[in-house]
Amino acid sequence: MWLAEGDGLRYSAATSMADTPSVLAASVFRHRDFRLYQVARLCAVLAAQIESVAIGWQVYEITGSALALGYTGLAQFVPFLAFSLLGGQVADRYDRRRILAICQGVMLVCSLLLLSFTLGHITDVRFVYGVLVLFGTARAFYAPAGSALTPYLVPPEELTRAVAVNSTTWQVATIAGPAVGGLLYGWLGGTGVYLTSASLCALTIVWILSLKVRTGSASREPISLTTLVAGLRFVRQKRLLLGSLTLDLFAVLLGGAVALLPIYARDVLQTGPWGLGLLRSAPAAGAAVVAVLLAFRPLGGHAGWKMFGAVAVFGAATLVFGLSRSLPLSLAALAVGGAADMVSVVVRHTLELVSTPDDMRGRVGAVNMMCIGASNELGEFRAGSLAEALGAVHAVVIGAVGTLVVVGLWAWLFPELRNVDRLESAAHRPPLPEQDPTESAPSV
Repeated sequence: MWLAEGDGLRYSAATSMADTPSVLAASVFRHRDFRLYQVARLCAVLAAQIESVAIGWQVYEITGSALALGYTGLAQFVPFLAFSLLGGQVADRYDRRRILAICQGVMLVCSLLLLSFTLGHITDVRFVYGVLVLFGTARAFYAPAGSALTPYLVPPEELTRAVAVNSTTWQVATIAGPAVGGLLYGWLGGTGVYLTSASLCALTIVWILSLKVRTGSASREPISLTTLVAGLRFVRQKRLLLGSLTLDLFAVLLGGAVALLPIYARDVLQTGPWGLGLLRSAPAAGAAVVAVLLAFRPLGGHAGWKMFGAVAVFGAATLVFGLSRSLPLSLAALAVGGAADMVSVVVRHTLELVSTPDDMRGRVGAVNMMCIGASNELGEFRAGSLAEALGAVHAVVIGAVGTLVVVGLWAWLFPELRNVDRLESAAHRPPLPEQDPTESAPSV
């Protein structure tokens, strides 16, 4: 069980239910809604990853500017930051399944708009930025609702494995998506990419609406500024969460190089759209291997130290990638970085779920997604603007060194996070509020 220790948590020496053979042998895919949700996640992430390759290649082909690539991240981050807290509030007050379906509908519209960009031979990239603003707004509501839905789909003793499976699904789609996107773009151009993405978005809506679970309203507090920022206040008070979220925030903000991959593909490594697809797939390939391993074999003890070590490996791998002039070495470095990042993802997300009451999960999930958005999309703008001034290689190398500095500093600032032992938790899942009695609970 989890034992309070200051503002942190430590796992007792008692044997966890998650360590018993019967639980380890059980599959989270026994549960109908969890299976359907994984299919929906797979389609949704595939759609986004496939079109991300076309967007990056088209913007760089039109502008030839690293800063223009950075603006693709900024265009998504600004609305995501502006609406994330509201998205968390909405996720705690309304049926999360319906929220996901509505947001996916908006993403379908985004794919169709990008299709019109290609068919209309538009060369003003501000059109793309406008679509990305709409996409970022939808994601601000989609992300906290999706994060808060997972505990309703599996029993509490299987939550850690469900988080690992969620990550595996995401990584599989992130491996396949860019590779498929690169091949489609080289074969059919942007038209084929955006038609495929729109079709996947439509399928995602179908799968989400097929879920039987109804989450209802987890929070009955009136909407106010106080409840809107409650997630921020909760995270600030829980140093364990504060440390894990901000470690990822600053490590990826500095070390992320995704925005510069089109430059590396075309100018540094001398490849085409297919090479860009491989580069974007490589981190997910490494991460998927680790996610599968963690789904079948939990991380075990000393999870806090393992998290810090993993983030340090991520920084070192990014440094190797930044200096590489060989495509195989670059792919290997990105794969190692993705594998290391997956360890951090599982630790952080599991701590978030087991440490947060259900009526706060949407809002705390929104804070988590704000940190992820800041690290990814704002990191893309940082990388693009720095590359515009100093060059792509210098931008990646400086960021990687910054990541390593952050790891050392956070290990000193957050001893609670260093001392986390095991992640398995005996935390109980709350009852499903306002579930339609004619609908069954997640099927077994």
